[in-house]
Amino acid sequence: MGDWSLSLGTLSEGALNRLAEMLDNSTCGWRQLANVVNEHCQFRCSETELTSCSIQVLSPTGSPGRFLLARLADRSCPLALLLSCLKKMEHQIAVQYLTATVTEEIRITVQPQSQQASEGRRVVLTCRASGPTGLSYQWFRGKDEILGETGIAPELVLCPLALVHQGHYICRVNHGENCTFSQWARVCLTHSASASPGYSNSLLPGSVSGLRIIHQPQSQTVPEGDSLILECHADANPPAQYQWYHNMEAMPQQKKRSLRIAVATTADRGQYSCRVFNLFHETWSDPVKIHIESPCLSSLPTATDKVALLIGNMNYSHHTPLCAPMADVHELTNLLRQLDFKVVSLLDLNCQEMDSAVSEFLLLLDKGVYGLLYFAGHGYENYGNSFMVPIDAPASYTSEHCLCVRSILQRMQERETGLNVFLLDMCRKRNLNDDVIPQPGPLKVTANIVFGYATCVDAEAYEVKRDDLSNGIFISFLKQRVCEKEKVTVMLDRVAEDMGHCEITRGRQALELRSNLSERRALTDRIQTTDSLAANSARNLQWAIAHVLPESRNLQFDCGVKVQLGFAAEFSNIMIIYTRILVKPQNVVSCSAQLTDFTEGVEIDLKKSNQESPVEAGSLLWNIDILPWPEVPSLYTRLRSLQTLKTELTFTVCLQYRYSNLEEEVQERQTVTVGKPLVSKLNLNEARPLHSCSSDLKSLIFPDGGPSFLLFFFNFIFFCKV
Repeated sequence: MGDWSLSLGTLSEGALNRLAEMLDNSTCGWRQLANVVNEHCQFRCSETELTSCSIQVLSPTGSPGRFLLARLADRSCPLALLLSCLKKMEHQIAVQYLTATVTEEIRITVQPQSQQASEGRRVVLTCRASGPTGLSYQWFRGKDEILGETGIAPELVLCPLALVHQGHYICRVNHGENCTFSQWARVCLTHSASASPGYSNSLLPGSVSGLRIIHQPQSQTVPEGDSLILECHADANPPAQYQWYHNMEAMPQQKKRSLRIAVATTADRGQYSCRVFNLFHETWSDPVKIHIESPCLSSLPTATDKVALLIGNMNYSHHTPLCAPMADVHELTNLLRQLDFKVVSLLDLNCQEMDSAVSEFLLLLDKGVYGLLYFAGHGYENYGNSFMVPIDAPASYTSEHCLCVRSILQRMQERETGLNVFLLDMCRKRNLNDDVIPQPGPLKVTANIVFGYATCVDAEAYEVKRDDLSNGIFISFLKQRVCEKEKVTVMLDRVAEDMGHCEITRGRQALELRSNLSERRALTDRIQTTDSLAANSARNLQWAIAHVLPESRNLQFDCGVKVQLGFAAEFSNIMIIYTRILVKPQNVVSCSAQLTDFTEGVEIDLKKSNQESPVEAGSLLWNIDILPWPEVPSLYTRLRSLQTLKTELTFTVCLQYRYSNLEEEVQERQTVTVGKPLVSKLNLNEARPLHSCSSDLKSLIFPDGGPSFLLFFFNFIFFCKV
């Protein structure tokens, strides 16, 4: 019988992949397993992790089941618990397979341990395994197999110990074509015949030199988020130096006798040891195991919801155009959606549109909701107040042409949000045209506000000019940290440190963090709805309005050609329409379906319409691989600034084709009306009346009669096809 107390991670890669295949289904699969596992607090999966599981299907080789099993293995989930969960969800095939696998799996029960001894002593490395009958052992020193009878026994005897024996050893346990490896063990030769493990030489009275560990590090279990401290002290003459190792890899920053990790994460679990040395001697501490215990999620802060408004202004009418906001908003949109944020992403807004977008964003906020506002574009700061500049701002703009960040914060506080995060990727130079000192009302005394400025007061935020589309400096560093399970201020502090180490930004641009956050709130906190179903549904519907795409449809033409018409979102106000020929009679050749005669008001580059790829149509961020049947020829047209659309979107599909027995080209046309897609339904070009924040949310979210509850389809993924 196998050892069911072992971790899920001890299963072979083949066994894990086979289990994943059994779990990649909708009726009795990984979602059901996650629900059962969530009953056990220490192995619970967050909403972010479940979302990450679901989007694995976008990759040709992705597996939601394998991703979930990997997360459980990271938490050292026992095989017995996995078996119990599979039985509870009545997945009989998986139960039978796991039972057979564990019974037949080769498992190391005794691992070889690192040792040190003086020359001439006897050292024994032991490796024992359980599993099917007929196991065989094979020892290696580094990459070299140890030949002869010495190297094929469970115990490897090194006697008499000599310099040639020093090094790293590993044992391979075999059964037919299957095998597994033990952990590495290090054999170290000391120089004193009287030395014992932990000694390189004794420090006797009057001794000239020596090295002796007097305090060994201890194995421990640390809750995730707490600090990890390991101690290793030595008596030495000359004084000792220290180098810590994690899983046999040197830790460049840990060269003191105390190893300190301020905030421990699951990446810090594993084996630690310390190399202690001086001019004459070297020794190693005892290897210790560190377990990182995931805290019970119910004890962590939660959000009632998480919403974000991302605005990137690039194409200014009277000011220098910018390059990075498109890529920055795109990057941050994807990352925040992984963290379960409802995201509205908008490019190139004028003053009215920005004000209306903020008003709609505020409607999504409520008590306990996490609200995040990101702006990339031109900006300035006067008298401690930051202003975001819209694309229609005049050359000599003042505060009356811009949006005041402090005013937005005041309105957010009225919603009693759980966390308010402002990420401002803009300059903070003084605006000499604006000599008015703002008189905003007082802010409430709360402890939930975080400001992350891309640059310091009275400084500029720079772009790196490149030929290709690339992120700005702030997002280049933020995207590497934003998904970390850290308090949001800790995460931004690390971004600031990363920027400080970069040659490009050093001395030119430095992130500034302002915060009064008193709780351990993170962007990764899970969502736990506590408000009424009606209010929650209303908020979800309001978000969904800005993400409704027209339904894909098939158009049948008189000649027998069938055309598929599809829609995809690049941003909340940018949509791509594509046409595909699905059915074509044999006597029809040179067939294509092009779009023309669009409703007035929508922005479209006619020179780039009806192109053979999204990139040729003007989309620099498109990934065609996520569309179905990418090998089928298609024509793409990109529509920008949907927020300016005042009426329903109407266009003509012009089918151009030629019969095989005729030289003249024939045309057929069909007019298509698709309503108001994406953000156009919010009518951002219209001024908003002043609503009290205590107003009923449901009475404010139904322009034009309002959507059906079925519009709330939360599985909206960036660039998804509807």
